[in-house]
Amino acid sequence: MTKRNKIIYWVATLWLALGMTATGIVQLLQSKDETDRMSHLGYPFYLLILLGVWKLLGVITVLAPKFPLLKEWAYAGFFFAMSGAIFSHFAANDRAKDFFGPTLLLILTIISWYFRPAERKLINA
Repeated sequence: MTKRNKIIYWVATLWLALGMTATGIVQLLQSKDETDRMSHLGYPFYLLILLGVWKLLGVITVLAPKFPLLKEWAYAGFFFAMSGAIFSHFAANDRAKDFFGPTLLLILTIISWYFRPAERKLINA
């Protein structure tokens, strides 16, 4: 892996981890803004707990060494959660600013996954 690719990987991964950790904690705390947002999108409040826990577990998995199969699942979970959030905002006719957070996290997920080092990849036999 080139130095350039390693820098891209770690910058994207650390920003992804920060974003997922922050949103995961906010979802676990179930602030009024967050419950209002979930209500606006038509989702039940218990989904906040599930998303918050999954995001925090995903961050731990992506940052931890080894466990390449689990990392694939974490990246897939991040991808599905963020693409689902984008679609939900689209379906709710939300403003452009509401798309920024999930779109940024989706892009960071893709960049982190693409540039991950060989020891963090699932090797096909």
